[in-house]
Amino acid sequence: MFHKILKTKYPPKYKPVLIWDGHCGFCKFWITRWKAKTGDALEFKTFQETSQQYKDFPLKEFKKASRLIEPNGNVFSGPDSAYRCYDYAERKSYPYHRWYASNKIFRSLSDKAYNYIAKHRPAMLQLTKILFGNNPLSLKPYWLLYILGIILLFFMVFQ
Repeated sequence: MFHKILKTKYPPKYKPVLIWDGHCGFCKFWITRWKAKTGDALEFKTFQETSQQYKDFPLKEFKKASRLIEPNGNVFSGPDSAYRCYDYAERKSYPYHRWYASNKIFRSLSDKAYNYIAKHRPAMLQLTKILFGNNPLSLKPYWLLYILGIILLFFMVFQ
């Protein structure tokens, strides 16, 4: 499980930065989407290019989870870094960060799911593409078609 780091002594000067694994295809898929949603409100950098800047973070923790670091030194880790990114989106009606901060069950489920996904990134990238398509800027609801197909198949078999 990733370690939650709450503060850093080396915050970015001007705007929040989301630090992610530049070798991870799953991460790249979702970073592309978040960049489009947040515009210029955030910087997106890989831990490979910035880990030396954050001397109070063990490198192994950057490898385990994304980190959103704000100019005041606050650090959001793992799923909370993703949820916090949505707070910077141009359309600010995403409740995920608030749920993560206030609901223990949501936080626990998010942490466990994030940890599982982080350990199975290549498979999760393939699953993401199967469920939503190849373009992170235009997600398709393929998962809905699969559910409808299963329901139709069920009725055809058991009719």
